[in-house]
Amino acid sequence: MARAMKDAHLDRITIRRPDDWHLHLRDGAMLKAVAPESARHFGRAIVMPNLVPPVVTAAQAEAYRDRIRAALPEGSRFTPLMTLYLTEETDPAEVRRAHQQGIATAVKLYPAGATTNSASGVRDFDRVRPVLETMAEIGMPLCVHGEVTDPAIDIFDREAVFIERVLKPIRKKTPDLRIVMEHVTTADAVDYVRDSPKNLAATITTHHLIINRNHILAGGIRPHFYCLPVAKRERHRVALVQAAVSGDPRFFLGTDSAPHSDPAKLQPCGCAGIFTAPNTLSCLAEVFEAAGRLNHLEAFAALNGARFYRLPVNEDTVTLVKGAPVAYPAKIETGDGPVTVFDPGFPLHWRVED
Repeated sequence: MARAMKDAHLDRITIRRPDDWHLHLRDGAMLKAVAPESARHFGRAIVMPNLVPPVVTAAQAEAYRDRIRAALPEGSRFTPLMTLYLTEETDPAEVRRAHQQGIATAVKLYPAGATTNSASGVRDFDRVRPVLETMAEIGMPLCVHGEVTDPAIDIFDREAVFIERVLKPIRKKTPDLRIVMEHVTTADAVDYVRDSPKNLAATITTHHLIINRNHILAGGIRPHFYCLPVAKRERHRVALVQAAVSGDPRFFLGTDSAPHSDPAKLQPCGCAGIFTAPNTLSCLAEVFEAAGRLNHLEAFAALNGARFYRLPVNEDTVTLVKGAPVAYPAKIETGDGPVTVFDPGFPLHWRVED
C-alpha cells in the first residue's frame, strides 16, 4: 500500500514500483538510448509492436525482446512485455502459440493509418474476428488505438466515433474479449469505460493529464506537444485527471512515451509522439498532489494495470520526495539525433529518490 495521506504538506511517498502499460522503445540506436530511461523507474512495460516492419509473429516478438534486453543497463530488472501487431492476415494459431509460450502478453489493434507506422493495421474488422475470438478464449488482452481514420471525421472527434462505429460492435460480438482502450483522451471514453462493468479498461498518458489542445496551437504551433491521439479541449483533460486520481481500477498508467528525433519532429509534416519516460513520475506526483490524491498514485501507476493483466504487482518500491525543482535534461542524445524530453510547463518539485 502507498504510504501517503491526503495531506497538502506531504513531502515523501513510497509506492510499489510502477509499470508502464503502453510504451514505445523503437529499435536500433534509438532503442539503445531510450530503454534505460524507462528501466530506471519502471518494473515492466507493454511494448508497442509498430516497428518497420511490424512485429507480427512470435519469433519477431522474441527477437525484439532480446534486443530490448540487450539495450538495458547491466543488472536492470526491467521486464519488457511484448505485443503482436494485429493485421488482417494474422493467424489465430500464431497468437495462441505466442501467448502460451509466454512471448506475447497482448495483441495491438491499429486502425490502418491511425498513427506512426500503422499502415499495416486493420481496415476490415470482420477479417480479424477469428483472432479476437481466440483471444477471448485464452484470456489475452487486446490493446486498442481507438480512433477512426475516416478523413470525413474531424481529428478531434475520432475517438468518440471509434467507440460507436468500431468498439461497441466488437464488444457486442465478442463480449468475453478483454480490451484496453489505450491513451484515452476524451470524457466520452472515460464515461464509456465507467459504464462498462467488465472486460474493459483504459490507459491514460502523462501528457494528456497535463496538456490540452491550446498547448499545441495557441500562440504558435508547438510540435513537441503533437501526439496521436491529439490532445483535446480542457474539459476532456479534466475528465482524464478525475479518472486517473479516482482510484477506479479500470484506469491505469500507459505513458505512450514515443521518442522521435528533433529533425523528425521539426519538419513540415512532423511525427506524432511525446517523450515522457525520464520525468513521468515527477509529473504524475504533481498532478496527483494538485488534485489532493497522492494516496491514489500507487493504484494508478503500480496496481491497477497489473491486476487487469492478471500479473502480480511489483514487490519492490520507489520513493518520491518533494523539494527544490528538479532539473531534467531538455534533450537526450541518441544515435538518431537529439530527442526532446516533455516539458510540462511548470516546475517539478517531486523526484524519485536514488
